[in-house]
Amino acid sequence: MCVAFDLDDTLYLERDYVRSGFDAVGRWVKANLGVEDFGARAWELFELGRRGDIFDVALREAGLPQDAKTVEILVDIYRQHHPHIFLSEDTRCCLQSLRQRAKLALISDGWAQSQRRKIEALGIASFFDLIVLTAELGTGFAKPHPAAFEKVERQFHAESNCCVYVADNPNKDFLEPKLRGWMTIRVRRPGGLHSSLDAPGGRQAGREIEDLSGLIALIEGSLSNCLREYPNKHENN
Repeated sequence: MCVAFDLDDTLYLERDYVRSGFDAVGRWVKANLGVEDFGARAWELFELGRRGDIFDVALREAGLPQDAKTVEILVDIYRQHHPHIFLSEDTRCCLQSLRQRAKLALISDGWAQSQRRKIEALGIASFFDLIVLTAELGTGFAKPHPAAFEKVERQFHAESNCCVYVADNPNKDFLEPKLRGWMTIRVRRPGGLHSSLDAPGGRQAGREIEDLSGLIALIEGSLSNCLREYPNKHENN
């Protein structure tokens, strides 16, 4: 059996990464532009639902130039900072137990360097037999493109009916694995950026959970034949 996970808002809360990034940007602005509360301004805008132009608006509110070069610097700091984020306890327990029963993969969109630094900060690389960052596959391979899911199937010689994808965003996460015959499970973590999002039926996951504490029981109940066929992943290495 193969279980693949999304990263952001599936294994930890993405809002913690956002806050960490704004703190890093705020320190740079304080040191170089003399504004004390820039990070707090950006976070407040985020909490109010602002997306896409937070740095432009925060610069304007702080009375700073909104030129493209400054915004580019702030975006680069945000993407490249070493995040202060933590793995949730339900995730740690789930991965520790599940890795003895199945092949584990990570499939995630986003800037590759940012995602790698999240993985490092969370300390989760050793849990996974395969990590697929779609940005490293090339342009245009972000979900719902099938390339990442095909790579998982090839790597593990896995039958689609013994594959699971656990993620959070119905706009992009579940359509392709559902078409391939994978089991799909949506994590709706309280505080998740997409926890209140609904999408048309074909994009919804087959099952929903609030966190990963009940994931293994859910998978075992639905894919018992796969578990019997592959009782211990290490026997198939």
